[in-house]
Amino acid sequence: MTRKRADVVLVERGFFASRARAQEAIAAGLVTVNGTVVRKASDAVPEEAVITAEQPHPYVSRGGLKLAAALDAFQIDPKDRICLDIGASTGGFTEVLLTRGAAHVYAVDVGHSQLHPTIVGNARVTNLEGTDARALNTTHIPRTPDLLVSDVSFISLKLVLPAVVALLKPRADLAVLVKPQFEAGRDHVKKGIVRDEAVHRAVCEDMTAFVASLGFTVIGLVPSPIEGGDGNREFLLGARRG
Repeated sequence: MTRKRADVVLVERGFFASRARAQEAIAAGLVTVNGTVVRKASDAVPEEAVITAEQPHPYVSRGGLKLAAALDAFQIDPKDRICLDIGASTGGFTEVLLTRGAAHVYAVDVGHSQLHPTIVGNARVTNLEGTDARALNTTHIPRTPDLLVSDVSFISLKLVLPAVVALLKPRADLAVLVKPQFEAGRDHVKKGIVRDEAVHRAVCEDMTAFVASLGFTVIGLVPSPIEGGDGNREFLLGARRG
């Protein structure tokens, strides 16, 4: 009897478009094999097994859950707006903006070939892959955005936000993901994770003050509905200018 990894079998049999999506469903307890819930993506599964699987979420990446929660919490409506998505990656944030009626989204990421094909092919999206957000100018973004969203890694928001908020309309909103592991000092990060709630609070307070220093009024700051892929707690900050 031939056996393969559960995530591989799920993709081969058409339940999911990628192993990453299959792994998310497994982690959420949404996959069964012969009536038993699969606990690990690496579990060996008979190729002919009876499998049931549910989609873990409706977006191209789990990041969509985070932005959807932020827009709801801060009552920010992307409808008919020009949006700037920094750290677009697969396109979870961009997809949420599109589904909520954004007129156009500039999807920016330093990486290449990460945006999901359904996002790349959308006429309302400009794919600015291979672009450092700190180097953006009006040549990249001819239509001035009035909504900024961001999910960046391995860099502090303090290094990114000053350059990008300068490209926004005087009246603008932002919804950004705050990741303490990239904002706290190295002494507070153990094996890539920040566990101390006091550090979480300090980072959130510091980022709130920083965003205010850029001329924004902070609407609020809430925990992300899901942890980062590495197990880190993350937070969503909403703010408005003008």
